[in-house]
Amino acid sequence: MLTIHRVRGVRRAPDGPLDSGHAVVVDGDRLAAIGPYEEVLAAYGERARLREWDGVLAPGRYEPHGAALLEAAYHPDPREADALGSEPITGEALATLGMTETRWGASARRGLQRLLASGTTALTGPFARPAVRTAVRRSGLEELPGPRPRTLAPGGPATFAVFADDGSALATVLAGRIVHRRR
Repeated sequence: MLTIHRVRGVRRAPDGPLDSGHAVVVDGDRLAAIGPYEEVLAAYGERARLREWDGVLAPGRYEPHGAALLEAAYHPDPREADALGSEPITGEALATLGMTETRWGASARRGLQRLLASGTTALTGPFARPAVRTAVRRSGLEELPGPRPRTLAPGGPATFAVFADDGSALATVLAGRIVHRRR
């Protein structure tokens, strides 16, 4: 199914210029078109659903400390908030938790949810813990060995984020699927 993402502007590269009034067309897991909204609507409007976001669409954030965030920190379950709080636990406090692979996997999934909510679309590995590695692969986030230029272009992957004026993520899209939407 085709989807038009109408935004205030599109930034094709993380530090690139802003194309105001542009929209992006997603066809499955690929970008079908990027251009002025009126042109995109004329070409695809009858066949596409429309999503409107009050923000700027860009390739998404790259997290260079992915392994440290997911393998050297425990992201507490909300049911543990009374005892552990809600922020990631590291260092000596982490060493006392008695972590198992199951617990590492659940922690990684919660950490990944936080990353998706921040507009992250790629992160650095490698991940040594099997449960964390599995969680990352299932999340759909792109695992990179290091920084790599990411751009948006027709025919490329439909992986991006939409950011509000304050820099917070309104939505994160991986391979054409909305995986985070701010309520």
